[in-house]
Amino acid sequence: MRIEDIDAVITSLREAYKGFQEPIVTVIAREKDPYKVLVSTVLSLRTKDAVTNTASLNLFKIANNIESLRDLDEITIQKAIYPVGFYKTKAKNLKKMAQIIVDKYNSKIPKEMDDLLSLPNVGRKTANLVLAKGYDIPAICVDIHVHRISNRLGLLKTKNPEETEFKLREILPEKYWIEYNDLVVPFGQNICKPVSPFCTRCPIYGFCDKVGVDKSR
Repeated sequence: MRIEDIDAVITSLREAYKGFQEPIVTVIAREKDPYKVLVSTVLSLRTKDAVTNTASLNLFKIANNIESLRDLDEITIQKAIYPVGFYKTKAKNLKKMAQIIVDKYNSKIPKEMDDLLSLPNVGRKTANLVLAKGYDIPAICVDIHVHRISNRLGLLKTKNPEETEFKLREILPEKYWIEYNDLVVPFGQNICKPVSPFCTRCPIYGFCDKVGVDKSR
C-alpha cells in the first residue's frame, strides 16, 4: 500500500465501520471522561469486549470518579470487575493508580504521556487512548490489530506495536491519528483476521500488499 492511498483507505474503512460492532472502550469514550477511558482500557487488557463492558459498568456504578475509586477496598473492586483477565492484579493496580492520581495529580487524570506511563498497569496503548479519547490530543493507539494490519497492508514494516506507533507518527497524517485505531480494530476483528482473512469481503483489497497472507477466504 502507498501512503498516497491513505485518504481512500480511510474513507473505505469509515464506510465499513458502520456495519461493525464498536469496541466497548470506543463507546465509553464518547462521554469524553478521561477517568472512564483510563479505567475501561485497563480492564479491557486481555479481556473480551462483553466482559469489559459489564465490568466497567459495574465499577462505574460504585466508583464514578477517581476519588471514589481510591476509597474502595481491593476486594470490592475485584467483585465489581470479575471475571476480567487478571482481575485481582487489576484491582490492586486500579486502587494504587487512583491513590497516585489523587495525591500527585490533584485528582486529575494526567494528560502527559510520561505521567500516564508512570501509573501502574498503564502502557503506551492505554496512555494513547486516554490522550486521544479523553482529551482529544492527537495520539495513535496501537494494539495487536493495528500493528498486524498496518504491516499486512504494506504501509510499514515493523517488529512490534511500539515501533509501529512511532512509524505511523512519521507517515500518517495527524488528522487520522485518533480515529485510526477505531477503524482498524473492528476491521481486524471482522474482516482482516490473523489467519485466513476474508479478502473477498475486504473493502480495501485493492490497496493491500497482503504481506504474510498465505491463505484467505
